[in-house]
Amino acid sequence: MSVSLDPDEILAEARRESGLSDFGDEAFREPMRRLVRALDREARLHEVGRAMQRRRTLDILVSRARVEEAYRLHPEIAQEVIGAPLVICGLPRTGTTMLHRVLAEDPEFDSAKWYEVRFPAPFDGWRPGAVDARIAAAEAEVAQTLELAPELMAIHPFDALGPDEEIMLLEQSFMSRTAEAYCRIPEFAAWLEAQDQSAAYRYLQRLLQFLQWQHRQQGRARPRWVLKSPHHMGFLPELFACFPEARVVQTHRDPLQSIPSICSMSLYLYRMGSDDVDPHFIGQHWSRGWALYLERTLAYRARQHDDRFIDIGYLDSVRDPVGVVRRIYAFLGRELTPVAEDKMRRWTGENAREKRASHAYTLEQFGLSEASIARAFRSYRERYILPREPG
Repeated sequence: MSVSLDPDEILAEARRESGLSDFGDEAFREPMRRLVRALDREARLHEVGRAMQRRRTLDILVSRARVEEAYRLHPEIAQEVIGAPLVICGLPRTGTTMLHRVLAEDPEFDSAKWYEVRFPAPFDGWRPGAVDARIAAAEAEVAQTLELAPELMAIHPFDALGPDEEIMLLEQSFMSRTAEAYCRIPEFAAWLEAQDQSAAYRYLQRLLQFLQWQHRQQGRARPRWVLKSPHHMGFLPELFACFPEARVVQTHRDPLQSIPSICSMSLYLYRMGSDDVDPHFIGQHWSRGWALYLERTLAYRARQHDDRFIDIGYLDSVRDPVGVVRRIYAFLGRELTPVAEDKMRRWTGENAREKRASHAYTLEQFGLSEASIARAFRSYRERYILPREPG
């Protein structure tokens, strides 16, 4: 019998598993139903893939119910203030993960770990100072991912305990690009691109308040968040509406290199859940999709708030990450302390790219060419890539 991807059945199971029935803001329901329908009808998933996506959907709904219960029991969570976050965005594969993790070494920056963005609500029985059961669950999931697709470790440094991006917090509203990275769901993706994501960003803010409150209970809350997600490039008005004091680091790398790298990572993720994977579809999907998001960013920055952005080249981050941090701190009007610099240098030494296997990919593998990328990303490349050394 095929694994069911019926949204009502999954909702009912989430109520049983959590023992709760309040999932918070009802805005999640339409995107959840659309996504589940797409996973059922579009994604070409095999049975393991269907089971994985059903479990992921169920986990999100259980987390939402636990978040609402925590707010009910601890109304002071709503008083947590997310001040002026530093937000890293740029195309995937442009050094955002490395820069995020380097900055998170500063003791003055708060960040969310992978296990926290995957499971923002603690499991039953959580208390500050005790072993957090989410960690074991996250480590098991990372291990399963790398067992199914060991090539991924050469592409992205998966780490259940490392800082990670809030795309998985946006996923809690079923309005992130996470599912697109794992599955062929073009109809859902087209619908998502056209949506006002205000409700999703308000829920992101709510989750950050909850995580900050958890950190405060553990004695590790910090004055300022460092966030990171390429997703924000498509929804900057929503980002700034929730975080008006945010400052943005936009990373840059020639799409001739970044787009096939994105496609390569997605190819291995697709293969975890499907036996029917078309690399050319992946190439067209991500080339078009990320070109659209970059066009939105270009338009937004031309229209307003360009002074809230600092631009960082990929090669600059690779060659001198601490030097890049100094530039960012000058932009923020803050100093890089000796303690923070020492921690950052230690992290970069321990996590050098050459310590992982090389990552091979080509444009042609995904039905792309230099000419097609030049056309799709013409405005972006003319503005940020061609006037300077590519990177």
